[in-house]
Amino acid sequence: MQVNDNLSHHIEQYILDCFEDRDEENFISLRRKELAEMFGCVPSQINYVLRSRFSPQHGYLIESRRGEYGYIKILRISCDNAKEKVNHVNDLVGSEISIREASRLLETLKERNFITNRERLLIEIALKDQTRFSDPEDNATLLKKMLNVLMSEK
Repeated sequence: MQVNDNLSHHIEQYILDCFEDRDEENFISLRRKELAEMFGCVPSQINYVLRSRFSPQHGYLIESRRGEYGYIKILRISCDNAKEKVNHVNDLVGSEISIREASRLLETLKERNFITNRERLLIEIALKDQTRFSDPEDNATLLKKMLNVLMSEK
């Protein structure tokens, strides 16, 4: 499917602005059909934006109901303390992770201010060096250990 990145960016920004308008709430409810009409696109474009930019790795959960009265509920995962952050990251990493997936996750954690850019770079270097001797399970174990130490001290 050919995707218009500029349109995807505008849809993403609209959804993020909806969160900003609701300071205290960590979720929003939208209608897929109304969003598609607003942006002059097909509903699958909305689905693409949700899958690619509002995934658990980006700190969001999506609840969706299709049909005429369908809706999309987007929940922003909040991690108010270090233990919640560590648990959330451990869930995201899982039992195995590729270097590519780890890099994407580290970038997201940096964007969400869970780690600094310097910490992200150091972890990536350690993981890339480790890959000569390891597999995705070892990557996950090492990544979790490093992130747990960093985030439990913040």
